[in-house]
Amino acid sequence: MNDYAEIGKRPIRHDGWEKVTGKAQFGADVTLPGTLYGEVLRSTYAHARIKSIDTSRAMAMDGVFAVVTAADFPRLPFGGQGTIARDNLAHEKVLYHGHGVAAVAASTQAIARAAADLIEVDYEPLPPVMNLDDALKGDVLLHEEFEEDGKFTNVYEREINEIGDVEAGFREADVVIERSFTTPTIHQGYIEPSACIASYDEGAQSTIWTTTQGHFNIRDNLADQMDMDVDSLKVIATEIGGGFGGKTAVYLEAMALMLSKLSGRPVKMRMTREDVFRCAGPGAASKSTIKIGAKRDGTVTAMQAFLAYESGAFPGAPLGGGMRCVFSAYEVPNVRIEGLSAVVNKPKVRAYRGPGAPQATFASESVMNELAAELGMDPIELRLKNALRSGGTNIFGQFRELGLVECLEKAKASPHYQAPLGENQGRAVAMGFWRNGGGTSSASVVMNKNGSASVLTGSADLSGTRISLAMIAAETLGISVNDVRAEIPDTNSVAHTDGAGGSRTINASGQAVNRAAHEVIQQFKERAASGWNVTPEQVEWRDGKAINTTREEELTIKEICRDAPDTGGPIAGSASLRAESGLGPCFSVHLCDVEVDPDTGKTTVLRYTAIQDAGCAIHPSYVEGQFQGGAVQGIGWALNEEFMYDENGALENPGFLDYRVPVASDLPMIDTIIVEVPNSMHPFGVRGVGEAPIIPPLAAVACAVGNAIGVRMRDLPLSPPRVLEAVESRKLPNAA
Repeated sequence: MNDYAEIGKRPIRHDGWEKVTGKAQFGADVTLPGTLYGEVLRSTYAHARIKSIDTSRAMAMDGVFAVVTAADFPRLPFGGQGTIARDNLAHEKVLYHGHGVAAVAASTQAIARAAADLIEVDYEPLPPVMNLDDALKGDVLLHEEFEEDGKFTNVYEREINEIGDVEAGFREADVVIERSFTTPTIHQGYIEPSACIASYDEGAQSTIWTTTQGHFNIRDNLADQMDMDVDSLKVIATEIGGGFGGKTAVYLEAMALMLSKLSGRPVKMRMTREDVFRCAGPGAASKSTIKIGAKRDGTVTAMQAFLAYESGAFPGAPLGGGMRCVFSAYEVPNVRIEGLSAVVNKPKVRAYRGPGAPQATFASESVMNELAAELGMDPIELRLKNALRSGGTNIFGQFRELGLVECLEKAKASPHYQAPLGENQGRAVAMGFWRNGGGTSSASVVMNKNGSASVLTGSADLSGTRISLAMIAAETLGISVNDVRAEIPDTNSVAHTDGAGGSRTINASGQAVNRAAHEVIQQFKERAASGWNVTPEQVEWRDGKAINTTREEELTIKEICRDAPDTGGPIAGSASLRAESGLGPCFSVHLCDVEVDPDTGKTTVLRYTAIQDAGCAIHPSYVEGQFQGGAVQGIGWALNEEFMYDENGALENPGFLDYRVPVASDLPMIDTIIVEVPNSMHPFGVRGVGEAPIIPPLAAVACAVGNAIGVRMRDLPLSPPRVLEAVESRKLPNAA
């Protein structure tokens, strides 16, 4: 893996200069001549029936050009795009505090805000359903579309997966542990609020600039919501100031485009920070019950899970991710996983790095650590004894080459794991699995006359993927990465590409870039062969040169590109593919040391190490950054972060002042260890690395705190009052 000329090195990202100097264009930076400004009137109730909406006073205000409500949009059936449309603007009922009711476009932001406040809405308040327990009771229903056993319900999906005979497996066990866990609603923590500007053109092509993880998905969603043909709409992805799964959906775009249509002017909209917290899709709250049985020698005989996720006001909970990941790091013959998702009066949840897996893994890895303690085994040894190995099979099938054992061995041999602990300190290990995404990707490689290359892909750059894709192109072509520029064109300029998420970009789009570069190489060989009067098969491509195998002759890329206009025209290659779903699964193993102040309950993270199989680290600095970023987000999730709602369903901490994410002073340096077990299904062995880093931290931190205070912690976050209560009582909160 060290023989590559470009891959594995650490070049400076080409877009770094624009970002650090403020020249990069983000969603809120775009303004067009004649731009109007949009504002949304949002519900002050978490659950209420809309009896009437009167927009007349707003429309009569000077400077107001258009007002829209749900009635201005095509009536799409519930489900699919209809659900997305209802999430943007309420139909009949508001379903969370902050749910959009109407939107106004005006000549200034202040006029638009004042006009929105003039809209009169007659509500019939209804009791809010704010947690899974109340949702499952079914006394208050959010929708009348979901039915079970002849009764309407808030549960819209149930799943069961099983192999073997779980009950027989538990009968074989010498030790059986069953525990329940909860995690709260949380925010992804991205810095940039959602923003867009839309310009509707009846006779030509409408255009929208937006900050998004997937501009092709935005185009398709908007076309449905606006009853437009897809080719009537072009979407330009601006730079994105963080997303982590939270910017995969339409939030403001449909309203902006409809306001532009009605006003005949471009309309710009952006969320405030409070809007982001109240209305954009958060990460899902969960409840889990885990049961694991093992023999005295540590052989796990059976695993059972019940997973429940809040979906917010509409379907879309990450149940599938939880079910796929909860036990998938283990090879156990008897497994049963049952899950459900239910609607509650909160914003529709969106993805958050490894969606569904951190919540489920918090529960399963916590029980594994408790099992290790009960058996008197080293927790890493227990995992090594039961780990999924290359060629092994779990509940979801057989896997090829895997790097879990290597990660566990690196963790056990690390200086961190060998270091002593002091008073009131605790250490824990946890591991996580993510199957990784495939999906559709497209790329073009265009050669310039000086031998440099432009790489065009439809994948939004969330984490330095542009430089990594440039490195793949450079390595394939045999040129320096300094001679390659990667760009993200609009939806007219490259073929369809699925959104950036699920650790799929370097996997799927990297394959597309590699194929497009090989198409370019074939053209290089054909041009060289024509000049030498030989066949392309008699030409080899080595180190950025065409080599004539019949005699001592060679042509460089620069020479071929210089002469391209006279030898057949410009040279370019394109590729589109659908990568196999789940390509290159990866594992992460985390070690966490904490110290707990017994007088205040405050937890300090002393040391943290993230070990993960990257397959092949294209750009090691950005791989390490993914490990560190996921760990930090997971630490915050474990210790501090939660949405806090009052009795009426209103969010009480809609901002970073009261919703506290970790800052640099809260954390030690996150140490990283990159393991490289190549994925044979990728030309460079890549495994996506963006999801797995956030999966172990919840359990690693919670179990470290538990070990420090001698009390198992099963409900997140581990805020100082909750930890102090456990310290003082010396018993588990909500003990099973």
